Amino acid sequence: MKRSTGQAPLVLAWALGLVLAAPAPSAQATQAAQAVAAGGGRMVLVRTDRQLPVTGDPIWELQLLLPGQPPRAYEALVGRVRRQGGDRDRLGSKAPLPRGRYAVTEITPVAPTDDVELGRFLWIGLEPAFPTARRGLGIHHDPSAGRGRSSGTDGCIGLIHGNDLLVLGDLLRRSGTTELVVKD
Repeated sequence: MKRSTGQAPLVLAWALGLVLAAPAPSAQATQAAQAVAAGGGRMVLVRTDRQLPVTGDPIWELQLLLPGQPPRAYEALVGRVRRQGGDRDRLGSKAPLPRGRYAVTEITPVAPTDDVELGRFLWIGLEPAFPTARRGLGIHHDPSAGRGRSSGTDGCIGLIHGNDLLVLGDLLRRSGTTELVVKD
């Protein structure tokens, strides 16, 4: 897969710790922000009623809730379109992440030798805080979003817009946010 030269300024911005603009949050994200304790931020993953037009993939919303700041929301695909009702605790199910709490374990650049389905930019590792057979979960860019049978992820959170991943990684790093709650 040919890499875009347009990503260089974004990667540089992330490396320098610059915060880029995020899309406007939904009403759900605004309400959820009010529930964040003053002691720290968190991410929340919820399913929306929206779908990608060509593939029908359900669009999920990854919300970042930081105390004293407006909520931010990022569009994502989670799992494969036909596996949305699959066993979320079974390894290899390609279903969405199981409901529950996760710890952010790492934020690292995606290497050119990594699987192309990890997209570009960053990998944000996630570790379940509950028993499950699922492993190797994280947040990454989904380069195949809306592009036929390969659209979606094998179970990770795949942000539809690569720039959103850079913004999210920077905000997580700056805020020290280390928690994700999967609600749906």
